[in-house]
Amino acid sequence: MIDRAPPVGSGGFDVSRLWTDERFRGVVFQVALVLGLAAFAAFIVVNTIANYEEAGLSFGYGFLFDTANFDINQRLTEYASTSTYGQALVVGALNTILVAVMGIGFATVIGFVTGVLRLSNNFLVSRIVAVWVEFTRNVPVLLQIIFWWLIMLALPKVRASVSIGETVFFNNRGVRLPSPILEDGSAIVLAMVLVGIVAAFALKRWAKRRQDATGQTFPVGWSGLGLVLGIPLVVFFALGQPLDFDMPVQKRFNLQGGVSITPELVALWLALSTYTGAFISEIVRSGILAVSKGQTEAAGALGLRRNLIMRQIVLPQALRVIVPPMTSQYLNLTKNSSLAVAIGYQDIVSVGDTTLNQSGQAIEVISIYMAFYLALSLITSSFMNWYNRRIALVER
Repeated sequence: MIDRAPPVGSGGFDVSRLWTDERFRGVVFQVALVLGLAAFAAFIVVNTIANYEEAGLSFGYGFLFDTANFDINQRLTEYASTSTYGQALVVGALNTILVAVMGIGFATVIGFVTGVLRLSNNFLVSRIVAVWVEFTRNVPVLLQIIFWWLIMLALPKVRASVSIGETVFFNNRGVRLPSPILEDGSAIVLAMVLVGIVAAFALKRWAKRRQDATGQTFPVGWSGLGLVLGIPLVVFFALGQPLDFDMPVQKRFNLQGGVSITPELVALWLALSTYTGAFISEIVRSGILAVSKGQTEAAGALGLRRNLIMRQIVLPQALRVIVPPMTSQYLNLTKNSSLAVAIGYQDIVSVGDTTLNQSGQAIEVISIYMAFYLALSLITSSFMNWYNRRIALVER
Protein backbone atom coordinates (compact mmCIF):
# COMPACT_ATOMS: atom_id res chain seq x y z
CA MET A 1 0.00 0.00 0.00
CA ILE A 2 1.12 3.52 -0.73
CA ASP A 3 1.30 5.84 2.24
CA ARG A 4 -0.48 9.13 1.70
CA ALA A 5 0.05 12.29 3.71
CA PRO A 6 -2.97 13.25 5.82
CA PRO A 7 -4.93 16.28 4.57
CA VAL A 8 -4.11 19.66 6.00
CA GLY A 9 -5.90 20.20 9.29
CA SER A 10 -6.89 16.54 9.72
CA GLY A 11 -6.89 15.38 13.29
CA GLY A 12 -7.27 19.02 14.48
CA PHE A 13 -9.36 22.20 14.14
CA ASP A 14 -9.19 23.72 10.66
CA VAL A 15 -9.41 27.52 11.17
CA SER A 16 -9.58 28.22 7.44
CA ARG A 17 -12.94 26.51 7.21
CA LEU A 18 -14.53 29.01 9.62
CA TRP A 19 -14.51 31.78 7.04
CA THR A 20 -16.79 29.72 4.84
CA ASP A 21 -19.37 29.64 7.65
CA GLU A 22 -21.93 32.37 6.99
CA ARG A 23 -22.92 32.69 10.65
CA PHE A 24 -19.29 33.02 11.74
CA ARG A 25 -18.65 35.78 9.18
CA GLY A 26 -21.79 37.58 10.35
CA VAL A 27 -20.62 37.52 13.97
CA VAL A 28 -17.17 38.78 12.99
CA PHE A 29 -18.59 41.67 10.99
CA GLN A 30 -20.99 42.64 13.80
CA VAL A 31 -18.23 42.58 16.42
CA ALA A 32 -16.01 44.67 14.14
CA LEU A 33 -18.82 47.17 13.61
CA VAL A 34 -19.50 47.47 17.36
CA LEU A 35 -15.81 47.94 18.11
CA GLY A 36 -15.56 50.57 15.37
CA LEU A 37 -18.55 52.49 16.72
CA ALA A 38 -17.15 52.26 20.26
CA ALA A 39 -13.80 53.62 19.07
CA PHE A 40 -15.52 56.46 17.21
CA ALA A 41 -17.62 57.33 20.27
CA ALA A 42 -14.53 57.26 22.48
CA PHE A 43 -12.74 59.61 20.06
CA ILE A 44 -15.70 62.03 20.16
CA VAL A 45 -15.84 61.95 23.96
CA VAL A 46 -12.10 62.46 24.41
CA ASN A 47 -12.03 65.26 21.85
CA THR A 48 -15.05 66.97 23.45
CA ILE A 49 -13.53 66.81 26.94
CA ALA A 50 -10.30 68.24 25.61
CA ASN A 51 -12.13 71.13 23.94
CA TYR A 52 -14.11 71.78 27.12
CA GLU A 53 -10.91 71.93 29.18
CA GLU A 54 -9.33 74.26 26.64
CA ALA A 55 -12.37 76.58 26.95
CA GLY A 56 -12.19 76.44 30.75
CA LEU A 57 -15.42 74.42 31.06
CA SER A 58 -16.15 71.08 32.67
CA PHE A 59 -18.56 68.55 31.24
CA GLY A 60 -21.53 67.79 33.48
CA TYR A 61 -25.01 68.83 34.51
CA GLY A 62 -24.09 70.65 37.69
CA PHE A 63 -24.96 73.96 36.02
CA LEU A 64 -28.66 73.03 36.39
CA PHE A 65 -28.39 74.06 40.06
CA ASP A 66 -26.98 77.53 39.27
CA THR A 67 -29.17 80.65 39.39
CA ALA A 68 -30.86 81.38 36.06
CA ASN A 69 -31.10 85.21 36.37
CA PHE A 70 -33.78 85.54 33.67
CA ASP A 71 -37.56 85.66 33.74
CA ILE A 72 -40.23 83.60 31.94
CA ASN A 73 -43.51 85.36 31.16
CA GLN A 74 -45.63 82.25 30.44
CA ARG A 75 -45.39 79.62 33.19
CA LEU A 76 -47.53 76.88 34.68
CA THR A 77 -45.56 76.54 37.90
CA GLU A 78 -43.80 78.80 40.35
CA TYR A 79 -40.70 80.45 38.93
CA ALA A 80 -38.64 83.59 39.53
CA SER A 81 -35.42 85.00 38.14
CA THR A 82 -33.66 83.67 41.25
CA SER A 83 -34.66 80.10 40.38
CA THR A 84 -32.19 77.59 38.96
CA TYR A 85 -31.55 76.62 35.35
CA GLY A 86 -33.15 73.26 36.10
CA GLN A 87 -36.36 74.92 37.23
CA ALA A 88 -36.31 77.14 34.15
CA LEU A 89 -36.03 74.11 31.87
CA VAL A 90 -38.92 72.45 33.71
CA VAL A 91 -41.07 75.54 33.09
CA GLY A 92 -40.06 75.51 29.42
CA ALA A 93 -40.86 71.80 29.15
CA LEU A 94 -44.32 72.37 30.67
CA ASN A 95 -44.92 75.19 28.17
CA THR A 96 -44.04 72.80 25.34
CA ILE A 97 -46.36 70.11 26.70
CA LEU A 98 -49.13 72.71 27.08
CA VAL A 99 -49.01 73.86 23.48
CA ALA A 100 -48.61 70.26 22.24
CA VAL A 101 -51.69 69.00 24.12
CA MET A 102 -53.78 72.03 23.13
CA GLY A 103 -52.61 71.75 19.52
CA ILE A 104 -53.29 68.02 19.24
CA GLY A 105 -56.81 68.42 20.63
CA PHE A 106 -57.77 71.35 18.37
CA ALA A 107 -56.04 69.90 15.30
CA THR A 108 -58.00 66.65 15.74
CA VAL A 109 -61.29 68.54 15.85
CA ILE A 110 -60.35 70.63 12.81
CA GLY A 111 -59.15 67.58 10.90
CA PHE A 112 -62.25 65.46 11.48
CA VAL A 113 -64.70 68.29 10.79
CA THR A 114 -63.01 69.47 7.59
CA GLY A 115 -62.33 65.89 6.46
CA VAL A 116 -66.05 65.10 6.60
CA LEU A 117 -67.02 68.43 5.06
CA ARG A 118 -64.60 67.80 2.18
CA LEU A 119 -66.82 64.84 1.23
CA SER A 120 -70.04 66.88 1.50
CA ASN A 121 -72.52 66.80 -1.38
CA ASN A 122 -72.68 70.59 -1.12
CA PHE A 123 -70.35 71.78 -3.88
CA LEU A 124 -69.62 75.18 -2.29
CA VAL A 125 -68.74 73.73 1.13
CA SER A 126 -66.51 71.00 -0.26
CA ARG A 127 -64.67 73.43 -2.59
CA ILE A 128 -64.07 76.01 0.17
CA VAL A 129 -62.67 73.31 2.46
CA ALA A 130 -60.52 71.93 -0.37
CA VAL A 131 -59.01 75.35 -1.07
CA TRP A 132 -58.33 75.93 2.65
CA VAL A 133 -56.67 72.51 3.03
CA GLU A 134 -54.42 72.91 -0.01
CA PHE A 135 -53.42 76.45 0.97
CA THR A 136 -52.67 75.57 4.59
CA ARG A 137 -50.71 72.42 3.78
CA ASN A 138 -48.48 74.16 1.26
CA VAL A 139 -47.52 77.26 3.27
CA PRO A 140 -44.56 76.68 5.63
CA VAL A 141 -45.68 76.39 9.24
CA LEU A 142 -43.09 78.97 10.33
CA LEU A 143 -44.74 81.60 8.12
CA GLN A 144 -48.14 80.68 9.55
CA ILE A 145 -46.82 81.07 13.10
CA ILE A 146 -45.50 84.53 12.29
CA PHE A 147 -48.76 85.40 10.49
CA TRP A 148 -50.93 84.57 13.52
CA TRP A 149 -48.47 86.35 15.81
CA LEU A 150 -48.72 89.54 13.76
CA ILE A 151 -52.52 89.28 13.89
CA MET A 152 -52.38 89.05 17.68
CA LEU A 153 -50.09 92.09 17.84
CA ALA A 154 -52.50 94.02 15.58
CA LEU A 155 -55.32 93.73 18.12
CA PRO A 156 -56.33 96.89 20.04
CA LYS A 157 -54.30 98.10 22.98
CA VAL A 158 -55.22 97.15 26.53
CA ARG A 159 -57.32 100.26 27.13
CA ALA A 160 -59.42 99.44 24.05
CA SER A 161 -59.69 95.68 24.65
CA VAL A 162 -62.36 93.76 22.76
CA SER A 163 -64.50 91.76 25.19
CA ILE A 164 -67.04 88.96 25.00
CA GLY A 165 -69.70 89.61 27.60
CA GLU A 166 -67.20 91.52 29.75
CA THR A 167 -65.73 88.11 30.60
CA VAL A 168 -63.07 87.37 27.98
CA PHE A 169 -60.86 90.22 26.77
CA PHE A 170 -58.69 90.36 23.64
CA ASN A 171 -55.85 92.84 23.13
CA ASN A 172 -52.31 93.01 21.80
CA ARG A 173 -51.03 91.59 25.08
CA GLY A 174 -52.98 88.37 24.60
CA VAL A 175 -56.23 87.00 25.99
CA ARG A 176 -57.51 87.55 29.53
CA LEU A 177 -59.77 84.80 30.91
CA PRO A 178 -61.55 84.22 34.24
CA SER A 179 -59.34 82.41 36.72
CA PRO A 180 -60.87 79.61 38.87
CA ILE A 181 -60.55 79.91 42.65
CA LEU A 182 -60.63 76.52 44.36
CA GLU A 183 -62.22 76.56 47.79
CA ASP A 184 -62.74 73.86 50.42
CA GLY A 185 -64.54 70.92 48.84
CA SER A 186 -63.50 71.70 45.26
CA ALA A 187 -61.22 68.64 45.24
CA ILE A 188 -64.28 66.47 45.89
CA VAL A 189 -66.07 68.03 42.93
CA LEU A 190 -63.08 67.33 40.67
CA ALA A 191 -63.00 63.76 41.95
CA MET A 192 -66.68 63.43 41.05
CA VAL A 193 -65.83 64.42 37.47
CA LEU A 194 -63.56 61.37 37.28
CA VAL A 195 -66.27 59.25 38.87
CA GLY A 196 -68.73 60.47 36.22
CA ILE A 197 -66.30 59.58 33.41
CA VAL A 198 -65.75 56.08 34.83
CA ALA A 199 -69.51 55.63 35.23
CA ALA A 200 -70.07 56.71 31.62
CA PHE A 201 -67.55 54.14 30.36
CA ALA A 202 -69.17 51.44 32.51
CA LEU A 203 -72.58 52.41 31.12
CA LYS A 204 -71.26 52.16 27.58
CA ARG A 205 -69.91 48.64 28.16
CA TRP A 206 -73.19 47.56 29.78
CA ALA A 207 -75.20 48.98 26.88
CA LYS A 208 -73.02 47.11 24.37
CA ARG A 209 -73.47 43.79 26.19
CA ARG A 210 -77.21 44.46 26.41
CA GLN A 211 -77.44 45.21 22.69
CA ASP A 212 -75.45 42.07 21.80
CA ALA A 213 -77.78 39.98 23.95
CA THR A 214 -81.16 41.51 23.16
CA GLY A 215 -80.65 43.76 20.14
CA GLN A 216 -82.07 46.73 22.05
CA THR A 217 -80.14 50.00 21.96
CA PHE A 218 -79.63 52.41 24.82
CA PRO A 219 -79.08 56.21 24.60
CA VAL A 220 -75.46 56.03 25.79
CA GLY A 221 -74.50 59.50 24.52
CA TRP A 222 -77.01 61.56 26.46
CA SER A 223 -76.92 59.26 29.47
CA GLY A 224 -73.12 59.38 29.63
CA LEU A 225 -73.15 63.16 29.30
CA GLY A 226 -75.66 63.29 32.14
CA LEU A 227 -73.36 61.22 34.34
CA VAL A 228 -70.25 63.26 33.53
CA LEU A 229 -72.00 66.58 34.19
CA GLY A 230 -74.77 65.58 36.56
CA ILE A 231 -72.77 63.87 39.32
CA PRO A 232 -70.29 66.76 39.74
CA LEU A 233 -73.09 69.35 39.60
CA VAL A 234 -75.11 67.58 42.31
CA VAL A 235 -72.02 67.40 44.57
CA PHE A 236 -71.12 70.99 43.65
CA PHE A 237 -74.43 72.38 44.88
CA ALA A 238 -74.58 69.98 47.83
CA LEU A 239 -71.25 71.34 49.10
CA GLY A 240 -72.35 74.97 48.77
CA GLN A 241 -70.69 75.76 45.42
CA PRO A 242 -67.01 75.47 46.48
CA LEU A 243 -65.73 77.07 43.28
CA ASP A 244 -65.50 80.72 42.35
CA PHE A 245 -63.93 82.70 39.54
CA ASP A 246 -61.63 85.70 39.58
CA MET A 247 -63.16 87.74 36.77
CA PRO A 248 -61.03 90.13 34.70
CA VAL A 249 -62.09 93.76 35.09
CA GLN A 250 -61.37 96.59 32.67
CA LYS A 251 -59.62 99.43 34.50
CA ARG A 252 -58.54 102.78 33.13
CA PHE A 253 -55.09 101.72 31.95
CA ASN A 254 -55.02 97.96 32.39
CA LEU A 255 -56.96 94.79 33.08
CA GLN A 256 -57.05 93.35 36.56
CA GLY A 257 -57.94 89.85 37.70
CA GLY A 258 -58.25 86.65 35.74
CA VAL A 259 -55.47 84.81 33.99
CA SER A 260 -53.55 86.13 30.99
CA ILE A 261 -52.56 84.07 27.95
CA THR A 262 -49.70 85.57 25.97
CA PRO A 263 -50.16 86.37 22.25
CA GLU A 264 -47.22 84.07 21.49
CA LEU A 265 -49.04 81.07 22.96
CA VAL A 266 -52.26 81.90 21.10
CA ALA A 267 -50.43 82.39 17.79
CA LEU A 268 -48.42 79.19 18.16
CA TRP A 269 -51.50 77.20 19.15
CA LEU A 270 -53.58 78.45 16.20
CA ALA A 271 -50.79 77.98 13.66
CA LEU A 272 -49.85 74.46 14.72
CA SER A 273 -53.50 73.42 15.06
CA THR A 274 -54.61 74.66 11.64
CA TYR A 275 -51.47 73.43 9.86
CA THR A 276 -51.63 69.93 11.36
CA GLY A 277 -55.44 69.91 11.09
CA ALA A 278 -55.15 70.33 7.31
CA PHE A 279 -53.02 67.18 7.08
CA ILE A 280 -55.35 65.28 9.41
CA SER A 281 -58.25 66.39 7.20
CA GLU A 282 -56.76 64.53 4.24
CA ILE A 283 -56.06 61.49 6.42
CA VAL A 284 -59.68 61.44 7.58
CA ARG A 285 -60.97 61.87 4.04
CA SER A 286 -58.84 58.98 2.76
CA GLY A 287 -59.91 56.81 5.69
CA ILE A 288 -63.60 57.41 4.98
CA LEU A 289 -63.11 56.71 1.26
CA ALA A 290 -61.38 53.44 2.21
CA VAL A 291 -64.67 52.11 3.62
CA SER A 292 -66.68 50.24 1.01
CA LYS A 293 -69.40 52.40 -0.48
CA GLY A 294 -71.70 49.40 -0.46
CA GLN A 295 -71.93 49.56 3.34
CA THR A 296 -73.14 53.15 3.19
CA GLU A 297 -75.68 52.26 0.54
CA ALA A 298 -76.88 49.24 2.53
CA ALA A 299 -77.27 51.35 5.68
CA GLY A 300 -79.19 53.96 3.72
CA ALA A 301 -81.45 51.25 2.31
CA LEU A 302 -82.28 50.27 5.89
CA GLY A 303 -83.47 53.82 6.55
CA LEU A 304 -80.58 55.02 8.72
CA ARG A 305 -79.88 58.76 8.73
CA ARG A 306 -76.67 60.08 7.17
CA ASN A 307 -75.21 61.31 10.46
CA LEU A 308 -75.92 57.93 12.09
CA ILE A 309 -74.34 56.09 9.17
CA MET A 310 -71.22 58.24 9.46
CA ARG A 311 -70.98 57.92 13.25
CA GLN A 312 -71.90 54.26 13.71
CA ILE A 313 -70.77 52.54 10.51
CA VAL A 314 -68.22 54.53 8.51
CA LEU A 315 -66.02 56.20 11.15
CA PRO A 316 -65.47 53.08 13.34
CA GLN A 317 -64.06 51.29 10.30
CA ALA A 318 -62.22 54.33 8.96
CA LEU A 319 -60.39 54.81 12.27
CA ARG A 320 -58.34 51.69 11.57
CA VAL A 321 -56.95 53.48 8.53
CA ILE A 322 -56.82 56.94 10.12
CA VAL A 323 -55.03 56.33 13.42
CA PRO A 324 -51.53 55.21 12.24
CA PRO A 325 -50.82 58.22 9.95
CA MET A 326 -52.56 60.56 12.40
CA THR A 327 -50.04 59.48 15.05
CA SER A 328 -47.26 60.77 12.82
CA GLN A 329 -49.03 64.13 12.57
CA TYR A 330 -49.27 64.33 16.36
CA LEU A 331 -45.53 63.75 16.60
CA ASN A 332 -44.88 66.36 13.90
CA LEU A 333 -46.97 68.93 15.79
CA THR A 334 -45.05 68.26 18.99
CA LYS A 335 -41.69 68.69 17.29
CA ASN A 336 -42.83 71.72 15.25
CA SER A 337 -43.55 73.49 18.54
CA SER A 338 -39.80 74.11 18.77
CA LEU A 339 -40.34 76.84 16.14
CA ALA A 340 -41.82 78.89 18.98
CA VAL A 341 -38.40 80.46 19.44
CA ALA A 342 -39.10 82.53 16.29
CA ILE A 343 -41.83 84.54 18.06
CA GLY A 344 -40.45 84.48 21.59
CA TYR A 345 -42.70 81.87 23.17
CA GLN A 346 -40.60 80.41 25.95
CA ASP A 347 -40.79 76.69 25.38
CA ILE A 348 -37.99 74.31 26.29
CA VAL A 349 -35.91 75.31 23.24
CA SER A 350 -36.21 79.04 23.90
CA VAL A 351 -35.43 78.63 27.61
CA GLY A 352 -32.64 76.19 26.78
CA ASP A 353 -31.04 78.61 24.31
CA THR A 354 -30.91 81.28 27.01
CA THR A 355 -29.44 78.74 29.41
CA LEU A 356 -26.89 77.66 26.81
CA ASN A 357 -25.79 81.23 26.10
CA GLN A 358 -25.32 82.01 29.79
CA SER A 359 -23.71 78.76 30.93
CA GLY A 360 -21.86 77.69 27.80
CA GLN A 361 -22.89 74.04 28.39
CA ALA A 362 -23.94 73.44 24.78
CA ILE A 363 -23.76 69.64 24.62
CA GLU A 364 -25.57 69.17 27.90
CA VAL A 365 -28.44 71.50 26.90
CA ILE A 366 -28.81 69.89 23.47
CA SER A 367 -28.85 66.44 25.08
CA ILE A 368 -31.70 67.63 27.34
CA TYR A 369 -33.62 68.75 24.22
CA MET A 370 -33.11 65.35 22.60
CA ALA A 371 -34.11 63.37 25.69
CA PHE A 372 -37.22 65.49 26.24
CA TYR A 373 -38.55 65.27 22.68
CA LEU A 374 -37.70 61.57 22.51
CA ALA A 375 -39.64 60.89 25.72
CA LEU A 376 -42.60 63.01 24.57
CA SER A 377 -42.72 61.27 21.19
CA LEU A 378 -42.48 57.78 22.72
CA ILE A 379 -45.30 58.54 25.17
CA THR A 380 -47.53 59.87 22.37
CA SER A 381 -46.82 56.96 20.03
CA SER A 382 -47.29 54.41 22.84
CA PHE A 383 -50.73 55.81 23.67
CA MET A 384 -51.79 55.90 20.02
CA ASN A 385 -50.51 52.35 19.44
CA TRP A 386 -52.54 51.19 22.45
CA TYR A 387 -55.63 52.89 21.04
CA ASN A 388 -54.95 51.42 17.59
CA ARG A 389 -54.83 47.92 19.07
CA ARG A 390 -58.15 48.49 20.85
CA ILE A 391 -59.97 49.41 17.65
CA ALA A 392 -58.27 46.78 15.48
CA LEU A 393 -60.37 44.01 13.96
CA VAL A 394 -60.26 40.80 15.98
CA GLU A 395 -59.94 37.73 13.77
CA ARG A 396 -61.85 34.62 14.75
